[in-house]
Amino acid sequence: MAIPPSRTSVATSLSSLDGRIKRALDRVRARCDVEARRAVDPVGVVRRYRDESDREIVALVAALLAFGNVTTIRAKLDLALARLGPHPARAADDEARVQAALAGWKHRVFRGDELARLLVGARHVQRASGSLGARFELELARTGSLRDALAAWCDALRDAGGLGKTHLLPDPRGPSACKRLFLYLRWMVRPDDGTDLGLWNVDPALLVCPVDTHIHKLARNIGFTRTRQLSWKAADEITRRLRRFDPEDPVKYDFALCHMGMLQGCPSRRDELRCRGCGVKPVCRHWQGSRTL
Repeated sequence: MAIPPSRTSVATSLSSLDGRIKRALDRVRARCDVEARRAVDPVGVVRRYRDESDREIVALVAALLAFGNVTTIRAKLDLALARLGPHPARAADDEARVQAALAGWKHRVFRGDELARLLVGARHVQRASGSLGARFELELARTGSLRDALAAWCDALRDAGGLGKTHLLPDPRGPSACKRLFLYLRWMVRPDDGTDLGLWNVDPALLVCPVDTHIHKLARNIGFTRTRQLSWKAADEITRRLRRFDPEDPVKYDFALCHMGMLQGCPSRRDELRCRGCGVKPVCRHWQGSRTL
């Protein structure tokens, strides 16, 4: 296996354009008000819990519900967790109790019965393997592939909970970008920096960027991908470009870029008002050659 280049060698070997892009990304990350953004992000809910078993379970639910408006996501997540009580992992040991607690709960296309089955399956795997992370690490060692390991890990959760095929738990074997699963992996794998949690013993260099509509727009505008569909291919292309800037931790830019995208409301065209203050404006294809940067 080839040894990845060090951060120093990466910094000195970047092209002129990549150097400009890296400086823009680093500025976005440096300027991000992490505390304020974490307070409205689903991961802020996860960090309320101290027990690692609870954190694994709550993070899984929070990531998989991260679909739609962030205010609604937080409200629906808070409602589900309030029904489960102070220790969601222990609550998931009792399938009948979880089903009763989540009866009538709904978030977009997701229903309480599906969420209950996910919780029961996740808790079963957690207890059988010691942690959800341990099971993922086992699948990664067995398959040697992040995609195959994630698919097998999802299979284990579905089988243990009787969940079946559902949009709540994506299938990494398909064309989907699997944004919510990669968001979960980012939280679990990246070192604890006040946002991500660093609970799993997995190399952050293996991570794939969680690509939502905000990241996809920004990535297309700065030339990371030409893929129009929000797909696995797009996520892979975007991550490959991010690895040029930090091969050891390519998804470190995700949190700041995603929140900038939410705040900025990128129009994907020149717009003097809406583009004002955008951190990637100096390297955006819509503003190349402009003297008003």
